Amino acid sequence: MGDFLKMDIFFLVTTVAVIVLSFFTVFVLWRLERVLRNIEHISKQVADESDIVRHDLALMRDDLRRGTGRLKSLFGFLERLSKRAPKKH
Repeated sequence: MGDFLKMDIFFLVTTVAVIVLSFFTVFVLWRLERVLRNIEHISKQVADESDIVRHDLALMRDDLRRGTGRLKSLFGFLERLSKRAPKKH
C-alpha cells in the first residue's frame, strides 16, 4: 500500500468517527435539554403550589385568631368531647 492510500483511509475513518461522535453528542445534549426543561417546569409547579399553601395557611391563622372558621369549630368540638367522655382506669 502506498503512503497516500494509507493517509486517505486514515482521514476517511477519522471523518466518519468525528461525524458519528458529533451526532451522538448532539443527541445527548438534546435529551439533556429536554430533561432540564421538564425539571424547570416541575420546580415552577412546586413553587406555585407552595405559594398557594402558604396563602391558605395564612388565611387559616387569621381565622383562628379571629375565632372563626371550621378549624376553631373542630377544636372546640374535640375539646367538649374530651371533657364529656368518662375516663377509664
